[in-house]
Amino acid sequence: MEDDSLRVPILERNGEEGRDSVIIFQEESQAEGDLRKRIWVESKKLWRIAGPAIFTRLTTYGTNLVTQAFAGHLGDLELAAITISTTVIVGLSFGLLLGMGSALETMCGQAFGARQYDMLGVYLQRSWIVLFIVAVILLPMYIFATPILILLGQTTEISQLSGTLAIWMIPQHFGFAFSLPLQRYLQSQLKNSVIAWLSGVTLLIHIFLSWLVIDKLGMGVIGAAITLDIASWLPFIGLFLYMVCGGCPLTWKGFSVEAFSALWPFIKLSIASGVMLCLEIWYYRVLILLTGHLADAETALDSLSICMNINGLEVMIPLAFLAATGVRVANELGSGNGKGAKFAVIVSVTTSCAIGLVFWVLILILRDDFAIIFTDSAVIIKAVSKLAYLLSFTILLNSVQPVLSGVAIGSGWQSIVAYVNIGCYYVIGVPFGVLLGMVFDFGVMGIWAGMICGTAVQTVVLAIITYRCDWEKEAAKAIDRVKVWAVAGTPKSGSTKAPASLN
Repeated sequence: MEDDSLRVPILERNGEEGRDSVIIFQEESQAEGDLRKRIWVESKKLWRIAGPAIFTRLTTYGTNLVTQAFAGHLGDLELAAITISTTVIVGLSFGLLLGMGSALETMCGQAFGARQYDMLGVYLQRSWIVLFIVAVILLPMYIFATPILILLGQTTEISQLSGTLAIWMIPQHFGFAFSLPLQRYLQSQLKNSVIAWLSGVTLLIHIFLSWLVIDKLGMGVIGAAITLDIASWLPFIGLFLYMVCGGCPLTWKGFSVEAFSALWPFIKLSIASGVMLCLEIWYYRVLILLTGHLADAETALDSLSICMNINGLEVMIPLAFLAATGVRVANELGSGNGKGAKFAVIVSVTTSCAIGLVFWVLILILRDDFAIIFTDSAVIIKAVSKLAYLLSFTILLNSVQPVLSGVAIGSGWQSIVAYVNIGCYYVIGVPFGVLLGMVFDFGVMGIWAGMICGTAVQTVVLAIITYRCDWEKEAAKAIDRVKVWAVAGTPKSGSTKAPASLN
């Protein structure tokens, strides 16, 4: 027979104890539900930035791949020249301009969160002024590219053609100085979709122009340089028209002389951002440079280049999360919400790390096969298979490290992280790589393993800094920082109404 007590309601049988248990259970369920909802809301905000950013970076990376593919059919000298000019000359200047332009992520992101909307347009113009000046200062790198490349050990023939191409790529150089700040200005307002669309259109136009100019018109590598110039200016023209034709009614009020005031704080943060990011961008270029001095350099470079191509494609994802994290952290800190910034960091790091784990597993599973896409050489395929273990751990570290750099950008820690990068990359990573690779004769695996150690140390240091951060204090600093960055007085046309996209 069924026990009658089982038919009595729990609260009646257990009195206050039962009532308390139900209340606690309900509170826990509500907390779990609230947490799931917060994660879902934050993930949507994150992917709203990261999704288009991934597409933008992949299409931009694809532009260079298309150029190299067309140049490869012209001859070995032409391929080597276009690779050297885009990797060394353009790569070095682009790294610095990209880093300095990233200062705008901190400034515009925090000002947007603080609803200082009018200041975003002023910050954009200040960034254009600073980056244009830097682009002019870097011009000798393009003008004297031939003697620079000869000094770096390149052959006279390759150096001369690369130097000629560098001159033709000067318009691309100035295109970066104007398009990179504009992209970050729009990105801080969550207007990423227009950047992605224009990047996709630019890639399609670039493919057509490369076929027309290089193949049909027979302009060779000079034609390739011209198509890269066009590809760098097309996104800027499209985004600029979008901005001035009403795409940013709250943040763009036209050109202003205020852009020339209060430049020094802007310059300091831009320099810190430039040093911070270009040290990261240049780091693995050192790996290629050191590998070229090994005994069996040809096999080592071929196998390493395949791994770097795979890494270059995959790293577009964490770099997109770098941008998304920087925007989310800056927006929350600018609005005075330290807890929101902390939660954005947790969601972003967890999401990017989960994606990195997937690619880590894929590389380990396919380590004996993925090189077939690039080569038929059994020797190279075997060498790539050995390097795949290092590639997988590089990808895993890259799923965390760029996101933490995004936290630094959003929080305005660029100067601190610049010192961290110098110590971890160039005091620990490079010397340790040289020690393992050349002194202990582990070759390219030793060099790469040593440099991975530098990245690992940097990741741990940034993780500790982020973990120990007092986010409420950072929010207060961000509010003060926005006031310092603003021009004297409150902008007369300032708006305090939130954009419709955020309501």
